[in-house]
Amino acid sequence: MKAIMIVYNQAHTEKIEYMLDKLGIKGYSLWENVQGRGTSKGVPHLGTHAWPEINKSVIAVVEDDLVDTILNTVKKIDEINDEVGIRAFVWDVLKTV
Repeated sequence: MKAIMIVYNQAHTEKIEYMLDKLGIKGYSLWENVQGRGTSKGVPHLGTHAWPEINKSVIAVVEDDLVDTILNTVKKIDEINDEVGIRAFVWDVLKTV
């Protein structure tokens, strides 16, 4: 199993919700009003007057065979408008209770 965390501009909310539903990912945790800035060319997303955009973040634990599908979907979303911002990160899940 893998934990996959997706940090995205809130403008991508509908696309992320659709992806989760389409892939049957029912369990996840969501953080709203996530502030930050991308490492390569991202502008700050701080929810302020100067930097009004804001991010969301979702994390889900999924079977290994879903990881590539999720990453490919995130890549396609990013390619449509790479200035908006979306990134995904994957970790091994060794144990759960």
